Amino acid sequence: MMYDNRSQKNYSNNKPSAPVKKPPLDKLTYVKQAESVIRDEIQKDIHNRNNPNKPKLSTSQIRNILTMTNELYNTVRFEKDEKLTDELRSHIQYTKMKIAYNAGRDDIVKDFVKNSCLMQYLDEVGDSRDKLITFCHYAEALVAYHKFYGGDDK
Repeated sequence: MMYDNRSQKNYSNNKPSAPVKKPPLDKLTYVKQAESVIRDEIQKDIHNRNNPNKPKLSTSQIRNILTMTNELYNTVRFEKDEKLTDELRSHIQYTKMKIAYNAGRDDIVKDFVKNSCLMQYLDEVGDSRDKLITFCHYAEALVAYHKFYGGDDK
């Protein structure tokens, strides 16, 4: 059998990196966790200052994620039951898919999603109303600290 070498692409630079594993979100520490993630992002930006062509995470990119989580928050805050409905759990999965799509479109967003462990934390929500509210507050804290530390407004 003859093989065409052109079809054998080198994907070594596109290998998925191992996900960052962080401690679970906690309603007493989520703000500190969000600040730490944003400080790390800002440090990367400072380190890459010598390369002005290297894009930075913009406020609008991070606010897109917040918009998605706000939809969840606005639904769950009126729920009385501590256990999430199947419909809301399905909406969490849909939100996770939309975050993955946005991350797949832009490497800067992908790095942010990995470093902030958004996918991991969404998985950890399970059927807990309290964990979902903490996740939504965490996403809001990420935006707040991004703005506080002078995140890019482009």
